Amino acid sequence: MFREMRRKKQMLSMEETASLLTEGTAGVLALTGDDGYPYAVPLSYVYDGSKIWFHCAKSGHKLDAVRRNPRASFCVIGQDQIVPEEYTTYFKSVIVFGQIRVLEEEEEKREAIERLAVRYTPEDTPASRAEVIGRSWASLCVLEMSIDHMSGKQAVELVKPDKK
Repeated sequence: MFREMRRKKQMLSMEETASLLTEGTAGVLALTGDDGYPYAVPLSYVYDGSKIWFHCAKSGHKLDAVRRNPRASFCVIGQDQIVPEEYTTYFKSVIVFGQIRVLEEEEEKREAIERLAVRYTPEDTPASRAEVIGRSWASLCVLEMSIDHMSGKQAVELVKPDKK
């Protein structure tokens, strides 16, 4: 169902791919938008090794698109070094394909938003995080992406031992 990577020597191992996804702080979620147009939106996220979570408002283009078609892709760029003298970039990236669902159960929604909060405010206290989450709870929606396929790729120049 998913295409094989054409340039296999540039493929990152699953460990490197997961590491890029774990370390990244933002990515682009691509959905089927209005009238069949692609809709790609940059988002903060958290990845736990098997799923990805995002937060959003309880209404809007993103949520409408997810409800219409839960299939999505998510891309994270882990490295993007411009090398003008070589007319290229030394990049590393991950693309994930999967299904998105809106978390409806209070407990799973709370667990996911806690993961996001800890990811982006690791120095904050649990009490402070709970207060901030509590203030936005009524208008908060959390999306969970289950992963059907993911792959990582790097610039061909990074495959050479002296460029890593």
